[in-house]
Order: sequence, then C-alpha cells, then structure tokens
Amino acid sequence: MGKVFGYPEFDGRGEKILTTYDNEYRDMLMDIRVYRMKRGEERIFCREGEETAVLLLAGKAVFFGGGISAEVSRKDVFTEGPWCLHVCSGVEVRVEAGTETEILVQRTKNEREFASRLYAPADAPWGYSCLGKFGDVAKRRVNTVFDHDIAPWSNMVLGEVLNDRGNWSGYLPHRHPQPETYYFKFDRPEGFGASFVGDEVFKSVDGSFSAIPGGELHPQAVAPGFQMYTCWMIRHLPGRPWLQTDRCEDERYTWLHDAKF
Repeated sequence: MGKVFGYPEFDGRGEKILTTYDNEYRDMLMDIRVYRMKRGEERIFCREGEETAVLLLAGKAVFFGGGISAEVSRKDVFTEGPWCLHVCSGVEVRVEAGTETEILVQRTKNEREFASRLYAPADAPWGYSCLGKFGDVAKRRVNTVFDHDIAPWSNMVLGEVLNDRGNWSGYLPHRHPQPETYYFKFDRPEGFGASFVGDEVFKSVDGSFSAIPGGELHPQAVAPGFQMYTCWMIRHLPGRPWLQTDRCEDERYTWLHDAKF
C-alpha cells in the first residue's frame, strides 16, 4: 500500500496538489487540486481525455463552461451548500473570482461525451445520517453532488460530509473496492480529528487529505468543539461503478446496529 495521507500546502501561485496520476497517491486514479484565487483572478481548466468537476468551497465567482455561465457564491462549507460545474473531455472551464475564492478541481480519465451541468445547492441537499444511532455520536450531514445514479456517464463520485462536533463519520467501519479521497476542512484553524485507513491512524487537520485504497476500512472522527468538513471523492473502477450497495461494513461491528445505549 502506498502513501495514504497527506498534508500539502498552497504554493506561491495558490495551487495545492493532492493526488495526480503519477505522484505518491496515484492509486486514487484521479487528479485532485485545490486553488486559492484573489479577487479578479481567472483560472482556466481544460484537458483532453479527462472529465472535470469544479467545486466552490468559499467565495464568489463566475463559472463558465460548456455553454453555462453562472454567478455562484458560498460563504463557507459549514453554512452553505455546494455549487459545482461538471464537464466532459475537452470542454474548457473558466473561473473568474469576484472575491477571495477557494475551489476544488477533481479530474479523471474519461473519453465519454456528456452535456455540461451546473449543480446547485438545491440539487445536493444536506441530509442527516445515523441520527439517533450508536449513542448519537455518529450523526453527520451528507450530500451527494453526483454519483452513478445521478451521472452514469461519469467515472467519478463527488459529495460532502459535515461532522457534528465530537462525532464520527464513515461509521460503522466500512470498505468498498473503489479508491476514495477525503479532503478535510475545519471551522477553526486549530481543529483536528482522527482519520483511520486500515490499521493506520492519522491526525486530520485543516487542508489535509486521506487517500484510501480500495478494500481498506476508513472511519474518521472529529474532536469535541470543532466541525469537520469532508469532501469525498470516489473513482469508479472499470465495470464496477461505486454504488451504495458496495459499502460493506466490518462484520465485527455490525452488532452495534441493534445495541442499546
């Protein structure tokens, strides 16, 4: 198993590289980067043979691409829902920042042609998971921007999780065959959590990420006093797209479903 956790920093141009096709996290099969943009700055994204999803994390910007032009804004990931522009190979995406803005760009190999789509917060509503279960310490809000059901032409899945303070997510401990990447943000700079990948555990902090190989268990928790945001990104495997039914809970812990707390 290669490297499974990272603490990248933004370079002088405002780019933070998470996974690429040839770095230490190549097993994720995706190219994932985060960008900080200054007011008035413009960035253009376009690659042949790859689909691209541009997710707004914070700020105000205009998204252009595939015949779409839209003003989008998000105070932060803890109080407002996602805007995301998703395009196929060869389609140019241009982002113009109206304020200091932060975006996440997720790409993977895909030759299929499909219509560009702008996903709005109303398309990916937050819903509570595990509310009232496991002593009510694993409740979190989850949204899915797109998956195989929503965008069967895509080779990726993109969604978000908000952990309540001191709570767990990815619980019960579970695995699936497809690789998954988590990008973490905290509502305070000193916030932290614990991220498990198989038998290893890492301190998750603001701007860190987890690169989870297929088949590895991967629960995580956030310390009391802090909210944790996770952008979760899955790469479908050839002939094996990720579906909810691929989520396999560790049998050692399934008794907790019926336990009284």
